[in-house]
Order: sequence, then structure tokens, then C-alpha cells
Amino acid sequence: MTAPAAPAALTALALVLALTAALGVHGRRSARAASDLLVASQGVSPWWNATAIGSEYISAAAYLGTAGLVLAYGTATLWLPIGATAGYVLLLAFVTAPLRRSGAYTISDFAEWRLGSRAVRRAATCCACFVGWFYLLPQFQGAGVTLHVLTGAPVWTGWAVIVAVAAGLVASGGMRGITAVQAVQFWVKLLAVAVPAVALLAFWHADGADAPAAGRPVRFERTTSVHVETGVAVNVPAAVTVTATGRLDGVRRHGTAVPLTPGRHTVGGGAEIVFPAGAAVPHAARLPAPEDGARATPFGRPGGHGLYTTYSTLIGVLLGTMGLPHILMRFYTSTDGRSARRTAAIVPGLLALFYVFPALYGTLGRLYTPELLMTGDIDATILLLPLRAVPGVPGAVLTGIVAAGAFAAFISASCGIVVAIAGTVTQRMRHRDGVAAFRIGVVVALAAPLALLPAIGPRDSADLVVTALCVSACSLCPLLVLGIWWRGLTAPGALAGLAAGGGLAVAAGLARLAAGPGTGWTGALLAQPALVIAPTAFAVMIAVSLLTRRRVPRGTDGAMARLHLPEPAAAP
Repeated sequence: MTAPAAPAALTALALVLALTAALGVHGRRSARAASDLLVASQGVSPWWNATAIGSEYISAAAYLGTAGLVLAYGTATLWLPIGATAGYVLLLAFVTAPLRRSGAYTISDFAEWRLGSRAVRRAATCCACFVGWFYLLPQFQGAGVTLHVLTGAPVWTGWAVIVAVAAGLVASGGMRGITAVQAVQFWVKLLAVAVPAVALLAFWHADGADAPAAGRPVRFERTTSVHVETGVAVNVPAAVTVTATGRLDGVRRHGTAVPLTPGRHTVGGGAEIVFPAGAAVPHAARLPAPEDGARATPFGRPGGHGLYTTYSTLIGVLLGTMGLPHILMRFYTSTDGRSARRTAAIVPGLLALFYVFPALYGTLGRLYTPELLMTGDIDATILLLPLRAVPGVPGAVLTGIVAAGAFAAFISASCGIVVAIAGTVTQRMRHRDGVAAFRIGVVVALAAPLALLPAIGPRDSADLVVTALCVSACSLCPLLVLGIWWRGLTAPGALAGLAAGGGLAVAAGLARLAAGPGTGWTGALLAQPALVIAPTAFAVMIAVSLLTRRRVPRGTDGAMARLHLPEPAAAP
């Protein structure tokens, strides 16, 4: 599979890097001061800013993960991207304009300006960094998967490409340098999913094949050989006789026929399993085949309280979108609060336009790439589908187009996150030259997730992004909502809420990355804790603030007026 796709993928990577370099050079020429690096001197128009935000949002999870979720669980899982897009409506209603009127550069700046506390600033900085680091993990991993699947290159080469591009682009041009890159790459990504999707639909219609219905088991339409690169445990839904070469259920096979009974089986790395036409596709144990009526709970596990995890995931996605540092920092680049609100209003429309297409890839993947359910590599759906559906040169060309969009997704999202983390760190190093401090922040932003990647193993990109959103929902979202809309918030209350919410969410995320999915309530709470921790963070902030009501900052009335009065009256 990699041989015909490799030239197209490498060509796509070269073109995207060339476009990125050209746009980055253009932005770098005008980036001279720290304000250029952090907020592009607050001169970005609403439409330009909205396309850049849309580009940041269409990351590995949106580009690769959505199609993979639809492949594994059907279109019922589209509530996840829809929920994330709905988060922008909450962002528009409660945060964008007041936050821009505050005049702060970062969330940490806002926290100190609103509450007058360096301790709260440090806590907000830590939370923002962890959100960004968790969000960078799927970008690096997605790049590694893409290069490995399409060219056979080691996974770490994808990590290296994204780190090098993000470091060079952000350190030299900052926010001003990446704005043009992200805005243009949004349209690159949209075309990269739309053009192959139309072509695949036309081929599918001409082929006369019927994609499996969402509520039915996925089956191999023809005799299919599945190569398993790394060992995997699978659940076989129905009895089937396969031809196995390699280790199966702990026994090395040599092209022999092996009957498999329904239930759990293990396949060793490097094994080749041939399934007959019509056989039900086994699911990797970490992607259990959902039972009837449970297809919309992709993060649930057997005995793992799927309904709870679904609602908890939805709460984390909705509230987490409100506190994403790299999205919020974009609104600081707007000229005023009205411009920030217009920017936020445009974003959901752009995202809705994009999401028409990944669901199509996942649906067709159930017909043309069903073996990914067995290997668990569902993020590769959108990458492998074109060449499977349209063999030969046309399929390779479509693969190259899809790959171009994937590389643009990783670069755009990574650059935005790195700018947000570097900007937050820069504001903590006020004794240093602004540009030098910003570049130190770039190193800090990239080093932490790069060090963690080798230890966590393969993970679904959507799952990793949900972890980042959960930390945001449990820490930065309560700080922003209460800081903007409640004059009674105090520094001790905010600090206690950030420590409780952010600390617990980060601990749960790290524990899950280290130990993998668990079972029972313990596993459910570690996997998706937002439904418990986010309300706790709000409650702690409110309760401690009421207990320390005498410590409401003296300038609170003026700060609230600046946040909520129209721009001319709010100006100092």
C-alpha cells in the first residue's frame, strides 16, 4: 500500500512546506516587536482571523479522528464534532468580546488583571501549558501516523517534521507570521477533503457497492488479507475460519487454516490473517463493537458506563472549547471587542462546511477499509481510503491531495498551540527581552509533549484531544466565566478552583496516558472526568470566594465596567 502512495504523499508534504515557508517569510518581515509575535499588533480582520481559528481547530482530531470515529461507530458519533462547534457559540455568547476589551495578551494576563494576584497568574499559566501540551500530542502523533502509513517512514520522522516547522515558523514570525499560514491552510484543508470526497462518491456510485448500514456489523466484502504490524487483542463477533501466518493466540502458524470462535483472541506483531468474503470484521479490544443502541458512545468500554462517559465527554468538549488558550489568544489579535465577536460568529459556519466531508470518508471506509477496525488504526481511514477505492494513479493522486490537507492540519494546529504556550511563558519572563523570551517559550512548548510521546504508545487522535479539552473545561473555563460575569470572584477562590479542577483533570489525564483505559467507575472517571470535576471547580471557586468576600479586588467595579460596557465608554 505504501509504494504507490509514497511519491504522492512526499510531493504533498513538499508542496505544503513550500507554501508554509513562503507565507511564513511574508509574515516574518513585519514581525519585529514582542506585540507582533504575541498578538500580531491587534490588527487582524474578522474574516482573516476566523479562517485562522478554523484552521487551528481543524487539527489531527478533526481531520483524521472524525472519519475514524464514523468508521468504528457510525454517524451517530457526529455529536462529538458538533458539540465542539457548539462550544464556539458559548464562546461567542460569554467570552469573546469581554475578553478582548480587557486588553490582556493571554489568559494569564487576564487572570492577574482581573484579580490582582501573581499566584492566580502562575496557576493559570500552568493550566494553559498543560492544555496546550495535551493538544500537541495528537498533532505529533497524527503526523507520524500519516508519514508511516503513506511512505513507510518511521513514526518519529513525522514528529520531527512538525517540530522543525513549528519551531522555525513560530520562533521567527510569531502570531503575525502564522496568521497568513493558518488562514490560507484552512482552504487547503477544505479543498483537500472536498475534492477527493466528490471523486470517491462518483466512483462508489459507478461501482454500485452498498456501504454497510450504521447499525449492522461491518463485514469483509471480499477475501481480505490483514497485516498486523504491532500485537493486538481482538474480539471476534462470529465463528470464522481464517488462514494465519505468524503468531495467533500464542501459537506460531505457517499459512494454516485456523477456526476462530466468538470471543477474544490475540494476534502477534507481523502476523498475516486472511479472512473469507462475508466474514464479520473483528474489532480491536480497545475499539469494542458497540451493542445495539450504544453506537453513539465511542469512549465507553464494556462495563465502563458508556452513558456517563458520553455526557461527560460532551460537557468537556462544550466547556473546554471556551478555554482553549490557542483559540482565545486569537481574539486578542482582533482590533476591538466588536471585531472579536464577529470573528467568533463566522467560525461555526466555516467548521460546519468542513464537517460535511470527514463523515463521508468514515462511511465509505466501512466498505473499503474494514480491516482498520481489527488493527485499531482508525485514524488511517482517510489516508488509505482513496487508494483502496480507486486503485492506480487516480487513487494515488487523491491520496496526495488528502495528505496535503493532513500535513496542513498538523502544522496549523501545532503553530497556534505553540504561540499560545510561548506567549504565556513570555509574559512570565518580564525581565528578559520580549523576543528572546518568546523563543525560549517555543522550546518549552515543544519539548514537553515530544518527551512524552514515546511513552504513551498509539492513541486515537480524538481521544487525546478530548483529554486536552477536559483540562480546559475544568480549569480555564470556570476562571473565564466567573471572572467575566461575577464580580464576587476573589483571588483565593480562583486559586482554589484552578488547583482543584486543573490539578485533578491533569492527574486523570496523565494517569490514563500511563495506564491506558480502565474498567468500571474508576476507568470511566479517569477517562472522562469532566462531568464531575468541572462542576467541582465552579463550586470551589464560588464557595471559597464567598468565604473570602472581603478580599474582592478594589478595582473590580472598574474592571467589570471595562469588560461589559461598549468600547468607547470602556476605554481607559
